[in-house]
Amino acid sequence: MTTQSAQRDMGSGSVGRLLLQLAVPSVVAQVINLLYNIVDRIYIGHIPGTGAAALTGVGLFMPILMLINAFAMMAGAGGAPRAAIAMGQGNKEEAEKIVANCFTVLLGFAVVLTAVFYVSAPTLLRLFGASDVTLPYAAAYSRIYILGSVTVLLVMGMNPFITTQGFARISMLTTAIGAVINIILDPIFIFVLGMGVEGAALATVLSQGVGALWILRFLTGPKTLLRLRLSNMRLEAGIILPCLALGVSTFVMLSTESLLSISFNSSLARYGGDIAVGAMTVITSASQLAMMPIQGVCQGGQPIISFNFGAGKPERVKKAFWLQFRVCVCYAAVFWILMMALPQLVAGIFTSDTALVQYTRWAMRIYMAGIFALGFQLSCQQSFMALGQAKISLLLACLRKLLLLIPLIFILPHFLSDKVFAVFLAEPVSDIIAAAVTTAMFLSRFDRILSRGAGGARAKRDEAL
Repeated sequence: MTTQSAQRDMGSGSVGRLLLQLAVPSVVAQVINLLYNIVDRIYIGHIPGTGAAALTGVGLFMPILMLINAFAMMAGAGGAPRAAIAMGQGNKEEAEKIVANCFTVLLGFAVVLTAVFYVSAPTLLRLFGASDVTLPYAAAYSRIYILGSVTVLLVMGMNPFITTQGFARISMLTTAIGAVINIILDPIFIFVLGMGVEGAALATVLSQGVGALWILRFLTGPKTLLRLRLSNMRLEAGIILPCLALGVSTFVMLSTESLLSISFNSSLARYGGDIAVGAMTVITSASQLAMMPIQGVCQGGQPIISFNFGAGKPERVKKAFWLQFRVCVCYAAVFWILMMALPQLVAGIFTSDTALVQYTRWAMRIYMAGIFALGFQLSCQQSFMALGQAKISLLLACLRKLLLLIPLIFILPHFLSDKVFAVFLAEPVSDIIAAAVTTAMFLSRFDRILSRGAGGARAKRDEAL
């Protein structure tokens, strides 16, 4: 898609073809993005003599990693739909200010998060369930990763602004380049140079750094529709606050993943020990293979939905949503079947420890029992985001994890004799309930949102500010 035709096609091209053009690269990018962490875990899990303990230790760093990602996406996932809506309204100047203001916020986040997490990492890892055996691996990995967190923030926070312009292939290349570098550097640093978990962290940071440079080069180059300009980087409340307000729901979704990881790890460490925590590390990695492609489809649909909502074309918005919805639901159903049928095969990819593989096989079937519901929930919740509906999106982001899953992790063990089974069971119960509520709320409000239009939503937002 050329610079000249990107906007025109978004408003008049075939919705199916557009979703295919945007979603396929976005899905590929999401899957490739998993390689940053999954490849690390695969290599770490096969370190001779220490693989299982090292894998568990790196898994304990996940809450901090998720918090870093959450701050990145508060700017990126909140700003990108706002920029697309502004483009649909023909307001390129505002769209460019959104891009630059979000970039400034990301740099501020980087300074604060690096300082806070670097100092507090050992204490936090203990709170997350690290034992004397796993703490050294967790601390070694986290310190290096945290020092390079500015690259993670820029990649995750600014890449959505490339996708929202219609340049999904460029966005995909951002993650592809970094992932290839990571895959090459991981075995060199971990095994050849004998750096272990420190090598895995360093490989990830360096690869993300290349991705960050790639993004900045594109957003300041001749092909972008929305240019990142120094003159727009001064923060303006009227520009950045609506972006952050919309991004809060994504922030809650990702930051509660951090709280969720803490809750799971602390409960599993209490009832099942290090092997249960290690199994959770593997299961979390596998579950991302369900979530990331669905998010990729929704990222592909977001520019179409947002642009046409801003342009006042409700029928195109409906076509884009329902196509996105069907794809997400079908993928989640297929993934659920595979996880129920082949859990041992999946576990064996991440570790060669026989005991851990067998334990994960049992636990994965429980944890993944309701994962088919993600297709319903994510496609509807992300469409609320694409339509600029900050409040309802925030409510639904809180529902699954804060109101359902985290309480159930601590409540269910009091009612079931098998405590570890009860902890894992909390996931499918909350998945199914949250999906039912989210889908019902979206379908009941969809026509009303479209009839009000982007102009009505904007007036309501400005009045609130």
